[in-house]
This record gives sequence, C-alpha cells and structure tokens, in this order.
Amino acid sequence: MRLPRVYPILDTEALSRRGISLATAAAAFLDGGAGILQIRHKGHWGRDVFDSARQVARLCAEAGAGLIVNDRADFALLLGAGLHVGQDDLSPRDARQLMGPDAVVGFSSHNVSQLCAAGGEPVDYVALGPVFATGSKQNPDPLVGVEELQRCRALVEKPLVAIGGITLENALDVLRAGADSVAVIAGLLPDAATAQSLRERMEQWQQLVQTL
Repeated sequence: MRLPRVYPILDTEALSRRGISLATAAAAFLDGGAGILQIRHKGHWGRDVFDSARQVARLCAEAGAGLIVNDRADFALLLGAGLHVGQDDLSPRDARQLMGPDAVVGFSSHNVSQLCAAGGEPVDYVALGPVFATGSKQNPDPLVGVEELQRCRALVEKPLVAIGGITLENALDVLRAGADSVAVIAGLLPDAATAQSLRERMEQWQQLVQTL
C-alpha cells in the first residue's frame, strides 16, 4: 500500500485535554488534506465513543480517506475501518483472520528484532518508534532515534511509519531517513485548539511534506 506522508492519530485523551471532540478534529484534519486517520482510544468504548467514531467513519468515507482503529478489531469491523495492533494486542495473524484479506492492518514495533519479525507478518505496514521523546504514552519504549530508523529502513520491505515525538521541526529528517509516513499526535494539536487552527496546522504539515 501507499501511505500518505502524514498519518494523523486522533488520540481521544489528547483531544479531550484541548477541549476538542473526535469528530471536530477529524473534520478539521480532513479539510486540511489528511488522507488517513487513526482513532486511538485507550479507555472504555462506551456508546458515546462509538457514536463519535461512527461520525469519523462517515467523514472519512465522504472525503475518500482511510480510517484505522487502534487495538480494537471489533469496532474496526463495525466501522468498516482498518486495524492497528501493538506488541501486546491481538497477534497480527489473528487480526488478519478477523479483519479479512482486504482490510488494512498495521503493526507496531519498537526495536530491530520486533521490526524484523513484523516483516514476516500479514500486515500492510509497520510502525517504528518512539523516534523522539513523546508524552502520549505513560511507559514509552526506549527511543529509536533518526540514525537507527535509517538503519532499520533496509530491514523491512513493508511501508514504514515513524511515530513518537515527531514535529514540524524534525519530520523532514525522519522522512529523509527512510520513513514512508510520519504518525503525529501532539504535533497536530496547537495550544489554542479550534476547528480552524487544527485545519491550518494540518495544512502546514501538508505543505511541509510536499517540499520533499
């Protein structure tokens, strides 16, 4: 598959801290040119969360953008979305069996051995990180860094998504090191978060990656 250069992650906790709803952020990023979105919700998937996710799925369908759900194959199936799993989640092979042959399935890795193992799994892309320090995880894995990312690029043929602490200031270094796409959470959320400022920030990212 060919991933968009910028892979926005809609982290519900981060959005809540900014006072922004899931659907508002999704609409703003799509208006700003996003070609894919991931819903990342680590809490309980209550009815309100699912209703918001269903709004996001509709917005993505209308925009012709891909939608990925983090961790939860059940909700990914209900939403007609793809699935992203981590090292401690459903195994990639079980995820593929559930999702079927056509759904997009991504898989997280955090070091060379995990990345190499991921290359043999039935997934469409592999994520590697954290590249830089990140505040989106309570117990983050050791930093990968740009040099290690560049070395790892040659070890896997699948599309590679870099994640962790990626900002407008360091994203080009990450992409030049071989990442096909950069997954971004905080780097897409201005302090004064509004629908307009989120759209403008997404447009900044799109302009940045077009310089490559």
